[in-house]
Amino acid sequence: MVEVAGECAKKGKYSIDDILKGETIEERVYRHRCVEAWSMVIPWNGIPLANFIKRMEPTSKATHIKFYTAMDRKQMPGIQSEVLDWPYVEGLRMDEAMHPLTILVVGLYGEMLPNQDGAPIRLAVPWKYGFKHVKSINKIEFVTKEPLNTWQRQAPREYGFYANVNPEVDHPRWTQATERRIGEFFRRKTLMFNGYGDQVAGMYSKLDLKKYF
Repeated sequence: MVEVAGECAKKGKYSIDDILKGETIEERVYRHRCVEAWSMVIPWNGIPLANFIKRMEPTSKATHIKFYTAMDRKQMPGIQSEVLDWPYVEGLRMDEAMHPLTILVVGLYGEMLPNQDGAPIRLAVPWKYGFKHVKSINKIEFVTKEPLNTWQRQAPREYGFYANVNPEVDHPRWTQATERRIGEFFRRKTLMFNGYGDQVAGMYSKLDLKKYF
């Protein structure tokens, strides 16, 4: 179940079947770039996040959307560690969430989404680093200000809110100018916005992407 809360008309708890009702599951083959400088190409199966948002009827006060992951200490022993403050939290500006490239994922490679890849439902935002693609979503909240995401809270010098793929902004401990595609030997040049700039750059035309990284 996914709980929906905050500034919207359709608060409540929804099953995956509820979320997918009336939707056509699409295959989206996206480049995926990790902040750790590896990359791959993934055929996701899912629906536009915008479709779900419209059905929830957010109010005009909602400027951002906040995602929380599932947190079951019996099934997920790893969360007993103190590496992160659980549950994992991520967020998007409303225009990012409504963008046609942003999808709710329920499968990959034509199969149901495995647990290790974020079952039963996760996010894919292909122009952002992978840590932004929150897994195992169990709560979605429409909020009135920018949420503090988990990695931003954990290491603010290293991780920002936006997480746009920007080869001109290095991670403090390694370069982001190049990446290693899984299955390839040589490194390749990293593309601005992971190669989706022609579709998304307009959303950030007034934003200093070196400051808001």
